[in-house]
Amino acid sequence: MPLPQPKFARMGWLLAAAICLPLPLSAQDVDSGDNAWLMTSSALVLFMTLPGLALFYGGLVQRKNVLSVLAQCLGIAGMVTLLWWAVGYSLAFGTSFGSTLIGGTEHFFLRGVGAAPSDYAGTIPHATWAMFQLMFAIITPALIMGAIAERMKFSAVLLFVAIWMFVVYFPMAHMVWGANGLMNGWSDSSAIKAIDFAGGTVVHMASGWSALVLCLILGPRQGYGKEKLAPHSMVLCMVGTGMLWVGWYGFNAGSALAADGLAANAFMMTTLAAATGAFTWGMMEKVFRRHASILGFCSGAVGGLVVITPAAGFVSANGAIIIGLLGASVPYLVVTKIKTKFGFDDSLDAFGIHGVGGTLGAVLTGVLASVETNPGLADVVDGLIVEQLKSIALTVALAVIGTALIALITKTVLGGLRPEPETERRGLDIEEHGEEGYIL
Repeated sequence: MPLPQPKFARMGWLLAAAICLPLPLSAQDVDSGDNAWLMTSSALVLFMTLPGLALFYGGLVQRKNVLSVLAQCLGIAGMVTLLWWAVGYSLAFGTSFGSTLIGGTEHFFLRGVGAAPSDYAGTIPHATWAMFQLMFAIITPALIMGAIAERMKFSAVLLFVAIWMFVVYFPMAHMVWGANGLMNGWSDSSAIKAIDFAGGTVVHMASGWSALVLCLILGPRQGYGKEKLAPHSMVLCMVGTGMLWVGWYGFNAGSALAADGLAANAFMMTTLAAATGAFTWGMMEKVFRRHASILGFCSGAVGGLVVITPAAGFVSANGAIIIGLLGASVPYLVVTKIKTKFGFDDSLDAFGIHGVGGTLGAVLTGVLASVETNPGLADVVDGLIVEQLKSIALTVALAVIGTALIALITKTVLGGLRPEPETERRGLDIEEHGEEGYIL
């Protein structure tokens, strides 16, 4: 319980309020509980990539390519962090350009990002906010790797991701979450009054639709449709899924930006959607394929988590259950029916789960978001579904067109995106990284 302030101190605050003196943010405005929660959430979101996504994807590829997946996750984490420090954070969350599409230069090399709060979160240090957002920037391009696993040169991966961050991610983060972003529903300057609580459009749609385009450009793996390209370790896949689920609490509940009731609501909705998704996919497999597989349970959990992401702070418990049901069943149909019909090699179903799930989540957010759950929606709930559809169209267009152009540039610069056929046959671990991984 806080100690009572002396009478003269209380009078000073009242006087300042009465004459509307501007009180600049300082380190003294930081709430230690909120800061502790956001630093923990930042670590949890990093945990989703390293080692969560690395093990989830690593378990799903053939043994000869497992280390290539781990290297991609580590390489992306290092490179994106450097880009974020140099220019990325400023381009995503600065405002000096005065543009609704991209930020500014005021925070290049993290200039001015320190212990005092920012306009984005008034109770945590600017540095904590910047690092929290960095973790989202790391995992987003790493998700794309699931669609092109086992058949893209490591040098091509790094060059593609570096350009993709500038063309797709930094603009998307600014448009959706930037103070003057084009798709920020709470910004006076936004032309599209859409909402995205924790990254349905910025993270999952952007990466998922980019993944589809890139896998189509690359073409299928050697032996796809002719040989059994089975996962080498469902144990690792299950371990990675558990890590993703735990880390997702930082992803969703952390996006409340405070240790408060909104975070608690997002925490609960995340749990309900993930559990419902896992059970639904498993039971669908049991009915239609006679076996409820570990891969099915894992895919359903991730599907539920993806779809609840944009809605976690806006929907009720009933809404979360609906999201979990649809978050498993719709991607299940895409992965088992549509992908097979059209024959594209989305290796680890990055598009089927993240692209489709992220798009579905944006739609369901527009349908299920309620003022009763989050009173802050009062100013944006009218006509929300139309605004959500506008944001979906813009996100898909940017991801699809941007990815096609970036792939062309990368292919031209490096003389190709894929390694030699013999290298693919032997596996990327030895040929690209000079190592072999003998694991479960």
